[in-house]
Amino acid sequence: MNFKELFILQFMMFAEMTAGWLLCKAKILNPKDRSVFSKAVVNLLLPCNIVKSFQTELNADLMKDFMIVLLVSIGIQIFCTILASTLFNRMKKEQKPVLQYATVCSNAGFLGNAVAEGVYGEMGLLYGQIYLIPLRIVMWTAGISYFEGKSDFRSKLIKIITHPCIIAVIIGLVLMISGITLPSAIDRTLTSLGRCSTPLIMLFLGMVLAETGFEGMISKDTLLFSLLRLILIPAAVLLVCRILNVGAFITGLSVLLAAMPAGSTTSVLAEQYKADVAFASKVVVLTTLGSIILLPAWVYLLQVI
Repeated sequence: MNFKELFILQFMMFAEMTAGWLLCKAKILNPKDRSVFSKAVVNLLLPCNIVKSFQTELNADLMKDFMIVLLVSIGIQIFCTILASTLFNRMKKEQKPVLQYATVCSNAGFLGNAVAEGVYGEMGLLYGQIYLIPLRIVMWTAGISYFEGKSDFRSKLIKIITHPCIIAVIIGLVLMISGITLPSAIDRTLTSLGRCSTPLIMLFLGMVLAETGFEGMISKDTLLFSLLRLILIPAAVLLVCRILNVGAFITGLSVLLAAMPAGSTTSVLAEQYKADVAFASKVVVLTTLGSIILLPAWVYLLQVI
């Protein structure tokens, strides 16, 4: 685990987030146009990065590690779903689904890709895609049901199967298993597009911050949730992985991805389903800012224990 690289990555992400904030404050960008950034990242840039990450030789050890990562991720999602169903029953009607969704749907599929690749390189990004499969399934099933109430299984299944990142994982696995090598021109195009994902992600978050501001961001509820999302959940993951004697690489990756802030889609869904949008935005931004401080602390802890 490269501790120095994480500090450099954190500085870059903070600077890029600040750039997004400044561009909005200078009225060069409109915060409400940030959906263009998120659509480009989710539908093009991340899928390119994912397919590229699978360009490695498949072997028995890799398949074994994939299964371990998948099992760890499933366990984390079950744990987070239990937390979401029990911890927020006393919250206001408009705020309860926000916290439930933000508990089970972290930003591991958005910001987590940048962190996994920055700390562990291409292997971190590769293993991270296996980790994210259960999260993306939960996002379109239990996650949406917190806002919708009853969920239509068929429509959620279609959303899962047709999600660009899931399609990219399938393509990547097919290429890896078949041993097919992409032509140089295509390979370099995927690399070039994939490298654009992290800067656009951070610009997006800076635009969110420019719209929500800092006023009223810190409250008892947002602080307690940040403690849960950024400290307690990854601490539980670390404890269980140590008890089960999971390898250091998979443990570290799982802890870092479990320590991601609330998913950036939380505020989008809150607006769509008439929940508390302002509260959702504060939760997303506060946990994102908190992760910039706490992720290096988690890396240091993982190195010394």
